[in-house]
Amino acid sequence: MFTENNIPHEETPLLAEADSASEPGPSSTIPDPVNRYDRFSQLQKRFIVGLLSWVGLLPYLASGSFVPSVPEIARELNSTGAVINLAITLSIFCAAVGSLVWATYSGTYGRRSVYLLSLPCLCVGSVGVALAHTVPTLMFWRVFQAFGASSGISVGAGTIGDIYRVEERGTAMGIFYGASFVGPAVAPVLGGVATHYATWRAAQWAIFAMGVWAYLLIVFWLPETLDPEIAQKKLRDAGGESGDARRFVWLNPFKGLALLRSPNVLLVTIAGTAARLTDYALLIPLSYTIGKAYGITNEAIIGLFFLASGVGNIVGAPFAGYLADRAVIKGRARRGGQWVPEDRLRATLSGALVFIPLSTLFSGLATQFIPGATGITINVICLFVNGVALDVVITPSSSYYVDILHSRSAEISAATTAVRHTCLALTAAGILPLVETVGVAAADAFFTVLAWAGSL
Repeated sequence: MFTENNIPHEETPLLAEADSASEPGPSSTIPDPVNRYDRFSQLQKRFIVGLLSWVGLLPYLASGSFVPSVPEIARELNSTGAVINLAITLSIFCAAVGSLVWATYSGTYGRRSVYLLSLPCLCVGSVGVALAHTVPTLMFWRVFQAFGASSGISVGAGTIGDIYRVEERGTAMGIFYGASFVGPAVAPVLGGVATHYATWRAAQWAIFAMGVWAYLLIVFWLPETLDPEIAQKKLRDAGGESGDARRFVWLNPFKGLALLRSPNVLLVTIAGTAARLTDYALLIPLSYTIGKAYGITNEAIIGLFFLASGVGNIVGAPFAGYLADRAVIKGRARRGGQWVPEDRLRATLSGALVFIPLSTLFSGLATQFIPGATGITINVICLFVNGVALDVVITPSSSYYVDILHSRSAEISAATTAVRHTCLALTAAGILPLVETVGVAAADAFFTVLAWAGSL
C-alpha cells in the first residue's frame, strides 16, 4: 500500500500549463518540486491550519449569527423578513465577488498580504452593521462585512494546497473545513441568544472583536506559504516586475472564472451547488418553517436547530477528508502508482445521491405533516445528516480542485465558490416566498429533485 513516505509525488495530469489555465483540459504532467512541501515542519503546518480555521470561522459567524435575528431586525427597523433577507442575498453575492478578488491577488502577492488587507474590511463592516439604524445602511455594511470575510475559505484552501502533498491534502482540508464549520454550528445559537436576551447588535460587536484577534494572529504568526518562485513568475507575467523594480499591478479578478470552462470543474461545481442549495433551503426560512409549525418564537431555541446542522458539518468534514485521501491512496495502489484525480470524487457519491436528497425531503414532510416532539426529533436528525452529507460532497470536491489546478488553487477555489454563491444568492431571496406559496414539503421536494439532478 502507498503511504506518505513511498507514494509518488504530486503531478497534475489534466493540465499542460496550470499557470495559464484559461483553457484547462487533458494534457501532459507537470511535476512539483519535491521540497515544495518540506518548507514547514508538521508542527508548523498544524499551527497554520489552526490559524486558517480561525479565519475561516469568520464568514460563517457573520452570516450565521444574522439569520435567526431576521424577524427582530425587521421589527426594529420597521421592515419585513423578506426585505431583511435581501441583505443575506446581497452579502452572498458580494462574498462571491470578494472571494475572486482576494484569491486572484493572493496567487500573486501572497496569502499573508491578502489576509492583512481583507480582515480590516471585515472589522469595519461589523462595526457598521452594529451601528446601523436604517435598512439601506444595514445592507451596505453587511455587504462590506461579507467582502472582507470572503477571503477566509478560498485563500485558506489555497494555503493548504501550498503546504500539503496530494495524499495528505484531503485530511488537512477536512480539518480546515471541520473547524471552520464550528461557525455555522454556534453562530445561529449565539446570534439567537444575543437577540433574545440582549440585542442582535451584540453579535456584530463580537465578530468585530474576533476579526481584530484574527488580524493580530496573522500579523505575528502566519508565515507566507505561497511558493516564492510561483509568486515571482506571476508578478513578472502581469508586468509588475522589471529587473529589480517592483510595482503594484491591477489584476482581473474574473479571469479565474475561465477555469470553469473545464468540464471536470464545471460538473463538480454544479453538483456541489445543488447540494449546497438544500442546506440553504432548510436553514434560511427556518424561523418561518420549523418555528411556525411547532410554535417556537424564542430566537435562542430556533438557533439550536442550526446547531444540529453545524454539528453535522463539524463531524462530516474531517470524515470526508479522510475518505477522500483513502480513495486517492487506494486508487494509486490499484494502478501501481498512477494517480487519477477523479478517484477523490468517489468519496462524494453516498452524500450526493442518497443522504442529501433524502434528509431534505424527510425534513419537509416532517415539518408539514408530523406535529409535536416526533416531528421536531425527525427534523433535528435530518438537519444533522444533511450537514454531514454536505461535507462528504464539498470537502473532497474542494481538494479535487486544488489537485488539478495546484498553481492556481486559491483562484479555482474562489471561482467555484463564486459560482456557487451567485446561484445561492439568486435562489435565497426566493426560498421564503416559495415556502409561503406552495408549503414547506413541496418546497423541500423541489430542492430534493435539484440535488439529485445536479449529482447525476
